[in-house]
Amino acid sequence: MKKLLLLLVFLLSLPAAARKPIKVACVGNSVTFGYKLPDREHQAYPVQLQHMLGNGYDVKNFGHSGATLLYKGHNPYVKLPEFRAAMDFKPDLVVIHLGLNDTDPRDWPHYSDEFIPNYRALIDSFRVANPQAKIWICLMSPIFHDHHRFDSGTRLWHSLIQQRIKQVAQTYGVGLIDLYSPLHPYPNLFPDALHPDPEGAKILAHTVYQNITGDFGGLTLPSTYGSGMVLQREEPITLQGTANAGERVKVNFHGQKAEAIAEANGQWQVTFPAEKAGGPYELSFKAGSQLRVFNDVWVGEVWLCSGQSNMELIIPRTRTAREDLAAADTCSRLHLYNMPSIIPTYAQVWDSTRLDSVNHLLYVQSGQWKRSSREVAKRFSSIAFNFGRMLADSLGCHIGIISNAVGGSGCENWIDRSTLEEHFPAILRNWRHNDFIMGWMRDRANLNTKKATSRLQRHPYEPAYLFESAILPLKGYNIKGAVWYQGESNAENMEVHERLFPLLEQSWRNFFNQPQLPFYVVQLSSIATRPSWPAFRDSQRRLAEALPNTWISVCSDLGDSLDVHPTHKREVADRLALSALNHTYHHACTPSGPLYKSFTATEAHQAIVTFDYADGMHAANGAKIIGFEVAGADGIYHVAEASVSGSTIHLNCKEVDHILAVRYAWQPFTHANLVNAANLPASTFRDVHE
Repeated sequence: MKKLLLLLVFLLSLPAAARKPIKVACVGNSVTFGYKLPDREHQAYPVQLQHMLGNGYDVKNFGHSGATLLYKGHNPYVKLPEFRAAMDFKPDLVVIHLGLNDTDPRDWPHYSDEFIPNYRALIDSFRVANPQAKIWICLMSPIFHDHHRFDSGTRLWHSLIQQRIKQVAQTYGVGLIDLYSPLHPYPNLFPDALHPDPEGAKILAHTVYQNITGDFGGLTLPSTYGSGMVLQREEPITLQGTANAGERVKVNFHGQKAEAIAEANGQWQVTFPAEKAGGPYELSFKAGSQLRVFNDVWVGEVWLCSGQSNMELIIPRTRTAREDLAAADTCSRLHLYNMPSIIPTYAQVWDSTRLDSVNHLLYVQSGQWKRSSREVAKRFSSIAFNFGRMLADSLGCHIGIISNAVGGSGCENWIDRSTLEEHFPAILRNWRHNDFIMGWMRDRANLNTKKATSRLQRHPYEPAYLFESAILPLKGYNIKGAVWYQGESNAENMEVHERLFPLLEQSWRNFFNQPQLPFYVVQLSSIATRPSWPAFRDSQRRLAEALPNTWISVCSDLGDSLDVHPTHKREVADRLALSALNHTYHHACTPSGPLYKSFTATEAHQAIVTFDYADGMHAANGAKIIGFEVAGADGIYHVAEASVSGSTIHLNCKEVDHILAVRYAWQPFTHANLVNAANLPASTFRDVHE
């Protein structure tokens, strides 16, 4: 970068008459060439780059469709006329974007070991043509799931080539431009899954422009930063952003100072030592003449609360609204960061403005940190608010709660694209018509987007969409854990959800760089009209048991027989908080109702069921315990009488000679009533002995 700046300063210091334009060579394949653009003479990225750079530059397009970097590939760039023309141009600046065509099975499987030496040889060719040339090589633009070779090798080979490109840049003294990250969240800009449309080409041009000029728009901070923010305690405090390349960024956090130099890609970060809870502090960022100052900054605990409409449900729509809103004015330690959607996914047709916003990942609004108050809380998730309130009361420190739930969303909407591409690419394809996604979601998306003019119109129910619009903005913000209330929109295909939910945890743990990130999950409640829910509740229980740092909170006793949105939300939040206080903060409290462990058939007609968290088991309403059923070899279930004996339940059923299966609360809307001494309910379960 220093070499480039000296060159630019020298050239620009010359008298206008003697000043020659800085020559820029855009080297590449069909993406550089502008293949499939409606008007490539005006829309190809090198043409758009010329407009951005202005008259002081002379940008030439040396792209050739189908070109490979590999010299033994099926169409080597170094054997094409564009290569010779680029040599004759003797460019001052060179931007190379090659590798996409090397994913062809004719190339990578045979010649992958030659990729690095071939790339270095290509770079050397430009250095011979102009020893003063500044050279960048590019991480390739994406290849998406609809590409015809995506599963057969292209996805994997694309990833391997990206690694080799990074290796070349790190070891051979050239710049690296990332053309992948800015475009990967936008499959709608790639009509054939490979070539960007005019808007995609503009993003390419702007990315190259920023790297050539070092102009990244000055000091830019994440949307999660602001007055009233809470930073995670007892973890290193990393603060980051972008600035113009080479610019010095000074950060002052309550008297502690740190500096960073913005790298060639504009990124910078500083890290302060971990701190105990405290505040209020002042936090400032300075770069050149730009200064940003935030006040009322605290160190405490930060939690993310996400999911679908039951998590999204705001306080005024709940049973305890009056008390909760009154309490909101007194919760001085609670800070709320709300990320509401711009428009609900109700049964309506969206206008062109909404459709355009969704296409640009603007469906979820940026939040702003606010101290708890009646006015703020009345637009905030009831569960998220009450979870944070109980933590603040119990931990005695400031609590930051981020809420970004979206009504009707599926688990697949919240998983990052790369994870789905690797582990479940089929769910990405033709998503509006594939049966991995519940039918009502596909129908609703088709209705909302009825006025769309593009077949690639985005929608919140598209797999990976909500990760890209609602999770990506949280990048780099440290959280303690996640609270998740979702499943209603996956309950009709339990087996698909059993594939998706572990991917969700993997996705978020990778994104937040926390391999052990705790997940606190709300089990689906009760409703009379959803026959798949008992099996789904049991599946959620088994997932929580099998996955690390994952715990379930039961709320089947708080359901509404006719409404998918029961209003008992404070109770759900309290149960989540109890679980977090026990498992994450190691408080001596009971985190759960009785959790099923095993059953053993004893004498004829009888069985014994054992539980964890079984102390003081009894019927919630003081009557007899109900909800247990048993079956024999015929698989037909009968109601069983249940009695408590210490940490076990004894079952008896005269209709079944030898009990081979036991289930509990196995109705969509259940009246099952087993609780423990903490009055927390037992989970739905089913177990069958083969």
